[in-house]
Amino acid sequence: MSATADHAEERTNPAARLGFQPEQVVQEIGYDDDVDQELREAIEALIGGELADEEYDDVADSVMLWFRDDDGDLTDALVDASQLVEDGQPVWLLTPKTGRDGYIEPSDINEAAQTAGLAQTKSINAGKDWTGSRLVTPKGAKSKR
Repeated sequence: MSATADHAEERTNPAARLGFQPEQVVQEIGYDDDVDQELREAIEALIGGELADEEYDDVADSVMLWFRDDDGDLTDALVDASQLVEDGQPVWLLTPKTGRDGYIEPSDINEAAQTAGLAQTKSINAGKDWTGSRLVTPKGAKSKR
């Protein structure tokens, strides 16, 4: 595939925009009836398998955390999610868009991420009703805790 084709796929394929690669293990947390099924199916097609559920007990290549305002403490959820991946690997925080039920203010996301020891590297439109925030733990940070 050419670089131009790769770039075009990244614009149209939501899973490619999230940076997932074939054969990665992507653990999904916070699944409920309101998640974006099209995004989930695109990720599964790209990685060539099913998303790992909350019971997965090995280190994942990435975590997808669906989180709504009434799901509890965001900082705690981010700390827990960050323990499921190696340092430097992404935790994708998926939150409802502005005006949707469960919406979370960007400043609250930023504060929770910083408190959890994560840095936000980008935000994307992750579907009709969801926004994605790519969060990573700086390499070496966990060993200092």
